[in-house]
Amino acid sequence: MAVLKKYNLSGEEIGQISIADELLTSAVNSQMIKDYIVALRKNARQWSANTKSRAEVNHSGKKPHPQKGTGRARQGYLGAPQYKGGGRVHAPKPKFDQHVRINKKEKRAAIRHLIGEKILGGSLHVLQFEEMKEPKTKSIAEFLKNRSFLGARVLFLGESFAAQKFETFIKSVRNLPNNAFMSIPNASGYDIAVNRELVVMDTAVDQLKALLAG
Repeated sequence: MAVLKKYNLSGEEIGQISIADELLTSAVNSQMIKDYIVALRKNARQWSANTKSRAEVNHSGKKPHPQKGTGRARQGYLGAPQYKGGGRVHAPKPKFDQHVRINKKEKRAAIRHLIGEKILGGSLHVLQFEEMKEPKTKSIAEFLKNRSFLGARVLFLGESFAAQKFETFIKSVRNLPNNAFMSIPNASGYDIAVNRELVVMDTAVDQLKALLAG
């Protein structure tokens, strides 16, 4: 049975939350995780790179120099790729319909596995949620400093359908570099993998367990 440490906003340990072992077992192989992360990164690309070909550059049709008599190689067009300002050969063009389909069952299994790894590695923590009257970045920074998380990539996770509840907390977090806040259903496997530490609000623990249970 895994144990999650629960902290208050001052960084003091105030309790523990147990996670059953059966919630941390998932039939996932490394190739499935890799395919899922690669698909996420590919789908994040805009595919908007665009350069001009020889036919599209704005150049005079005049020959650079006479065809014969100069001893130089024949050249026909200043817009050719070998000239400065000429068109590009096999240049990138905007691409469409490049979306990589992700199997939903594999996606859920990968996310469960990645969260389970964070739990077993001691990188997932529980924070007692204290509603703030106004945004206070200093309070969040103090918590990160006391837990030795300052400077690391930290992802705070809350329950869904509670945007109003976490409004001031989100404003307090977003001023800190490498820190972000998301609801549990909106966090992708890449978000979980790329952040060194995960901090779950105590009000979202039940939703986290439901996610691990599939």
